[in-house]
Amino acid sequence: MPVTSSSLPAAGTESTRRSRGRPAVPLDRILATALQLVDEEGAEALSMRTLAQRLESGTATLYRHFTNRAVLIGHVVDRVLGEVELDSGALAKMSWDQACQALAQAMFDTLGKHLKVAPLLIEQTPIGPNAMMLRERCLAVLLDGGLSPGLAARAYATLARYVLGFAIQLAGSGNGAEQKQVSEYFHNLSSAEYPATLAVADSLPVPLEDEFAFGLELIINGLRQLHSLGFDRGS
Repeated sequence: MPVTSSSLPAAGTESTRRSRGRPAVPLDRILATALQLVDEEGAEALSMRTLAQRLESGTATLYRHFTNRAVLIGHVVDRVLGEVELDSGALAKMSWDQACQALAQAMFDTLGKHLKVAPLLIEQTPIGPNAMMLRERCLAVLLDGGLSPGLAARAYATLARYVLGFAIQLAGSGNGAEQKQVSEYFHNLSSAEYPATLAVADSLPVPLEDEFAFGLELIINGLRQLHSLGFDRGS
């Protein structure tokens, strides 16, 4: 995921070059509208033109704030990451592994509120202030827990991509009716052809949220073992 050449703090500084014409649109309103557009129509629908239409303004208004679509995306992503709810007091009382698990779950829950946003995170590495704060807190938890810098970096990268991978699937995880149809399909399979699948049919399909929680626990357990073994690759 490439880092864009334009940094996030640059948004809004283009107002000094404002030309005569349409009045400026506040940055907060632009980002709120952009996020609403993605929530309703999907990440691919977000463009300078479609956003300008939503705002009933012109693209020139947007270019006063963002040099290109990539910079806009960076700000939208950072707005979403700013919604991640973290209880600093509660985290401080947790062990490193518990805190790390809580951070990952909080990020997943937040992306679950915006089912179509996750694909935007693939386009570039998040480097906005909220993204940097989350990264810093997660790395600090790992380092304070005694993990080596190399293991902490790899642990964070693995957790971040794990969260993103599952978040991308949220939009297509299906509704209750579809899950019921899949369950009935598994239960009606031939015992001669699919004995193993039929044996676990009562547990299929596994809800995506349950899959996420189970896999997250596996990752955390693996990190505990590596830490106990003194894993120090790349530090």
